[in-house]
Amino acid sequence: MGREPGHTHRMKDALTPEDVCAYLREHPDFLVQHADLVHHLTPPSLDRGRGVVDLQAFMVERLRGEVRHLKDQQRELIGTSRANLNSQNRIHAAVLFLLDAQSFEQLIQTITTDLAVLLDLDVACLVVESNGYDTPHVQTSGVRVVEPGTVDRYLGKADVALNADIQGDPEIYGPGAGLVRSEALIRLQVSSETPEGMLAFGSREPDTFHTGQGTELVGFLARVVERVIRGWLELPA
Repeated sequence: MGREPGHTHRMKDALTPEDVCAYLREHPDFLVQHADLVHHLTPPSLDRGRGVVDLQAFMVERLRGEVRHLKDQQRELIGTSRANLNSQNRIHAAVLFLLDAQSFEQLIQTITTDLAVLLDLDVACLVVESNGYDTPHVQTSGVRVVEPGTVDRYLGKADVALNADIQGDPEIYGPGAGLVRSEALIRLQVSSETPEGMLAFGSREPDTFHTGQGTELVGFLARVVERVIRGWLELPA
């Protein structure tokens, strides 16, 4: 049988303010569980006396908190976007310098000197493992010749390592090690006929490089370095 007309209205009429108050006292976390209702309430604008919660102040503070959070997110997003664009532009400029080298010696100078300037860093080194018999093709102050197995010791199985808040290792940076407080180490595999190598970028700022950063740009730069070295030395892939 259907309910008689007016039954719903009588039930609504039977719900008194005292019932609502009693329910809220028994469920003090009601607004926490239904926070969206706060926006629909008309809060008291004055202090109603002891023990009365000023919901208007609560809502205003909540909205202020949301605005602060959104502004912080916006600033972080803008900052990250600008930093990424700046890094991308620097990598593009570095690639052009590498491609413009007029000799192999100029290429090595670009890698070990110009890249630090172009990337706004303090040290850039080309690390090459010796095969134990011959000195590698490159012999300049910016090139560090190391023992076989050194690259794997620093990188393990990874192709890129970003390290923050460190002291630079003289084995990698030579006299410039004292300047290095954070670093990017990138594996180089120039050719099947050459030993392992590594690009090492160091910064005096302890957080210029850190875990969690993207490695795509420095990885791309390393691939370009591999190809231009291979081209100048006429080596197979």
